Amino acid sequence: MKDVVSPTQTKAWKALESHYEKIREATLRTLFAEDPTREESFCAEGAAIFLDYSKNRISAKTLSLLIDLARECGLEEKRDAMFRGEKINLTENRAVLHTALRAPKTASIFVDGRDVVPDIHAVLERMAEFADRVRSGRWVGGTGKRIKNVINIGIGGSYLGPEMAYLALRPYSERSMNFRFVSNVDGADFTEATFDLDPAETLFVI
Repeated sequence: MKDVVSPTQTKAWKALESHYEKIREATLRTLFAEDPTREESFCAEGAAIFLDYSKNRISAKTLSLLIDLARECGLEEKRDAMFRGEKINLTENRAVLHTALRAPKTASIFVDGRDVVPDIHAVLERMAEFADRVRSGRWVGGTGKRIKNVINIGIGGSYLGPEMAYLALRPYSERSMNFRFVSNVDGADFTEATFDLDPAETLFVI
């Protein structure tokens, strides 16, 4: 795998800067007039998701230059290395296992010669079983009261991910329960999230 390349030091970046100067004043009206098929050309679909990026100030040349930038930075090699379980997180000298977390049970992803997929699914199954016990009332707090409130404490993806999943799946959630999210290091955020809750009925996910 190639060494880390700074995007701003590449030839592709300089080409993009030059291209930007040429396209910066273009309007969407002009771009659509110049390319009647733009709406069909500037879109992508996969996994039941449709992405329309035709309403951005970009052209086919922009996309070509962005691909050049990705290749000059070794994106494809790093992508393949990630799927192989190589240690591409140079800061912590560890593998990046996002792909393994989403892999089906039948997949195999090796890190240091060991398939990590079985361990991941074992943890996911324990998490699902625990969540079911909380929702059903079989898992209770220290005083024996049923859990009615769940407070998620996290920063970045540890906050945005759970909140996004909750909002998307709220129609299917246990409506007798209350879910709140804390992401601010300011204590006022925590106080506001918990001021009306009974500690004996509250579970914190950190």
